[in-house]
Amino acid sequence: MEVKSYQDLNVTPRILLGPGPSMVSPRVLNAMSSPTIGHLDPEFLTLMKEVQDLLRFVFQTENELTVPISGTGSAGMEAALSNFIEPGDNVLVAVLGYFGERLYEMAGRYTDNVDRIERPWGEVFDPDEIKTALGQKKYKVLALVHAETSTGVLQKGIAEIAEAAHQQGTLLVMDTVTSLGGMPVEIDNWDVDVAFSATQKSMSGPPGLAPLTVSPRAREVLRNRTTPVGNWYFDLSLLEKYWGDERTYHHTAPINMNYGLRESLRLVAEEGLEERFARHRANAEMLWAGLEDLDLSLMVPEEYRLTTLTTPIVPPGVDALEVRQQLLNNYNLEIAGGFGPLVGKIWRIGLMGYSSRRENVLLLLAALREIFANR
Repeated sequence: MEVKSYQDLNVTPRILLGPGPSMVSPRVLNAMSSPTIGHLDPEFLTLMKEVQDLLRFVFQTENELTVPISGTGSAGMEAALSNFIEPGDNVLVAVLGYFGERLYEMAGRYTDNVDRIERPWGEVFDPDEIKTALGQKKYKVLALVHAETSTGVLQKGIAEIAEAAHQQGTLLVMDTVTSLGGMPVEIDNWDVDVAFSATQKSMSGPPGLAPLTVSPRAREVLRNRTTPVGNWYFDLSLLEKYWGDERTYHHTAPINMNYGLRESLRLVAEEGLEERFARHRANAEMLWAGLEDLDLSLMVPEEYRLTTLTTPIVPPGVDALEVRQQLLNNYNLEIAGGFGPLVGKIWRIGLMGYSSRRENVLLLLAALREIFANR
């Protein structure tokens, strides 16, 4: 078979303002170009500890078992569920949108006893709704999304929900993929048992790693399993030996991805969490005001809005996809549309990490203004 000649890779540098991936900091890309070393090299073992320390800072936790799972955000979700669900366990999933649906579907791979409560896409739960549902059955795990990427809503009352879960002997598993590093995530203060995220959103890195943190309460549940973890690759009882003091081989870690994660976490630490959250909020508020000046309504009430992801409603008579194509082709700007029941009804605009910059907001608003004026 003859192989044709291929040109050098020459990817167009886009301004990524969608729901992820976001733009990667040049410092992160530079760190990732460092020479690859072995996954048990003493220098890499030192880096592993630094990554764990920095992840604890961003998660705001003292949890010893805080590691980057080798895989994207969905790998973090898989690890968070597979380790704490055994066949026959009762699981409750609070569904607010697409990624709540994914939690529900994934949990069903590990037990047949998965119940759900749900709100229409774009709405959030009153914590009392979840408390009531928890009282209906003895659940081992409650899973929910903190920041729903499909709708742009923030689930509030996490500490109250966690307390209600623990009163019932239930673990709380939380998806922080679109909040970690851009909005407050306080694992210890809220008493969350398991949380996972991803590097390609507010962490300003490329996709490929999924930060995960596990409380002592959840680790005890893991130790007391009566069946093997249903997923070997994500088995934390094995992974903790690699990321712990033993440094026992489990798999070949993505070395250069961890270089990038370390640098992205250093950027977070240098900026400071409160300053970083304030930057994301200031840029989001500028975007909200600008969209409203363009007579674009926002789907989510401000009280429950993410500062990392905004969802304006597509006006009547406007082709949502055509606007996105014009933004990409004429302005080099990427935003995303809705999916599921929101196809063609909303746009999803992400201001996360390195993408959350004033000049990006101003450019997007100017581009939209010009597109609407030429309709």
